[in-house]
Amino acid sequence: MCLGIPGKILSIYEDHGTKMAKIDFGGVSREACIEVIPEAKPGDWTIIHAGFALNLLSEEEAQETLEILNEMASLATQEDKAQGD
Repeated sequence: MCLGIPGKILSIYEDHGTKMAKIDFGGVSREACIEVIPEAKPGDWTIIHAGFALNLLSEEEAQETLEILNEMASLATQEDKAQGD
């Protein structure tokens, strides 16, 4: 299963001719290639998978996705605890 994670673009720069960005994932920042979203600008939200931006999305869509991912993590933790009993 592949999973794209929403992140907020902090800054955009070029590295060896490739359009890159510094992306914030809830306090953790990573670099990602944003070549496929040339219209991206700092402050935009994007989905990142394997270091590549896939598309832009609204802040509302990003927050909804992050909430779902948090719920999934919480359910997994609960399941792990239940199996440990």
